[in-house]
Amino acid sequence: MNDQDSAGGLAGRFIALPETRQLDVLAGLLERRGAKVLRCPLVAILDAPDQGRVTAWLHRFIEDEALHDLIVLTGEGMRRLIAASDRAGLREAFARRLGQVRKITRGPKPGGALRDLGLASDVVVQLATTAGVIAALEGLQFDTGYIALQLYGEEPNLPLQNYLRGRGLEPVAVSPYIYADSSDERRVLDLIDRLAQGEMDAIAFTSRTQIQRLFGVARAHAREAGLREGLAGSIVAAVGPVVANYLAEMGVRVDVMPDERFFMRPLADALAARMPAQKA
Repeated sequence: MNDQDSAGGLAGRFIALPETRQLDVLAGLLERRGAKVLRCPLVAILDAPDQGRVTAWLHRFIEDEALHDLIVLTGEGMRRLIAASDRAGLREAFARRLGQVRKITRGPKPGGALRDLGLASDVVVQLATTAGVIAALEGLQFDTGYIALQLYGEEPNLPLQNYLRGRGLEPVAVSPYIYADSSDERRVLDLIDRLAQGEMDAIAFTSRTQIQRLFGVARAHAREAGLREGLAGSIVAAVGPVVANYLAEMGVRVDVMPDERFFMRPLADALAARMPAQKA
């Protein structure tokens, strides 16, 4: 166990976790610091239901010599593409083609997925937002009229696609996974009520879809005012700038965000650093 993990700092604090994929990882990091956690996974991540379209994209990516560049927006998306290539018997061909193209990744997470194939990012966008990707693309030259693009969830990311078309690049896009509801509405309403009643010291968001579902359920059950009051009275943490920016768009104050590395451990570290100062 890491000394920092066991050093406490969050003793007696009650923190809500709407995370799904790495819920146990984040919960463990906080619990080892003395926190109590409320697990309420708000979304599940599933393979895209139309795997035929994903397989067709893989074939085109492998075979189309006009594709010299690939934009990877999420590590989850790259892992899902690798798994889809496995199921289609295309893993070796996919890995070989990935090695031939310029791989432009949003933040460091896609690089971790590429390492599973013995590959690395060619261009890492340090500001892991759509605006950051566009800014990075401004300094790059392209020698064909097409560019491969891995999207996240079912979000088409029209600002990015419109920018690419403005540069004379037609996106060849794929959405390898979707987000689906995870916790039932009763559990989500319980989380909203606990926030509204001031029972939670903090809530840590790790994706935009968590925020969308939380507000969607609150609005459907006339609980939005209570949710906003509860968030205003709690420490709100965001894993990185994409989540922080979306919270800001929703009118939610962000109190905590890791400075550089946007992963679970830095998020737990940032919460531990901030929370003691909030004690009465």
